[in-house]
Amino acid sequence: MLTFPQIDPVALSLGPLKIHWYGVMYLLAFVTWWLLASNRAKVSKFWNKDKLSDILFYCVLGVMLGGRIGYVVFYHPDYLISDPLEIFAIWHGGMSFHGGLIGVMLAVWLFARKHHQHFTDILEFIAPCVPIGLGLGRIGNFIGGELYGRVTDVPWGMVFPHAGVLPRHPSQLYQAFLEGIVFFAIMWWFSAKERPRGAVAGLFLITYALTRMLVEFVRQPDAHLGFLAFGWLTMGQLLSGCMLLVGAVWITYAYRYNKS
Repeated sequence: MLTFPQIDPVALSLGPLKIHWYGVMYLLAFVTWWLLASNRAKVSKFWNKDKLSDILFYCVLGVMLGGRIGYVVFYHPDYLISDPLEIFAIWHGGMSFHGGLIGVMLAVWLFARKHHQHFTDILEFIAPCVPIGLGLGRIGNFIGGELYGRVTDVPWGMVFPHAGVLPRHPSQLYQAFLEGIVFFAIMWWFSAKERPRGAVAGLFLITYALTRMLVEFVRQPDAHLGFLAFGWLTMGQLLSGCMLLVGAVWITYAYRYNKS
């Protein structure tokens, strides 16, 4: 059994203001995206610093609003009746990747419309730059001792704060590796060559869905939701399954109808 590192979840305190590591990881994710996108923009006639700043602003709003709204809709729909204003309480914690994805896609659509570009082209420019940020977010989850795995007897199991005395899978680190490093390597390699329009977007959805569904088998389901069906299906797997289907349709369409 490994010892969970005693890291203060608050990275910096400035009087009453407390900056958590999870917030720091969000900031690092956006900075990393900017650096990778700037590298990709070097071979593009459309992208420049102003447009990169513009799309980053759109996507930050999409992530924050979509992530929070998605969390409430998918994981706490009771808030919509008991306390609708909770949907805006980002400081209370609780963000949904799938909601954030929907928010980003809407933001990309608005950006593409503003600049008279094809929605899929913009989406496929930004997609390969995203995975590293996802991995950083999972490290933030790990430092905060949240979204931990199920009880296990594997040698690398950890006892997480506020999760009882039994060792659990460090599922946040599994996700940081799969969603961050592996996902990034696949997307960066695949997007390095010209592909049919929609292929990169389809692969993004498929790859994330598969990695998330895999880790969900060892990740502790949300206590108030538990398993949705079959004694193993979680909300994360259900939402990722929908992603998988959309991605499969998208990439199939791309190679069947968008060949250059």
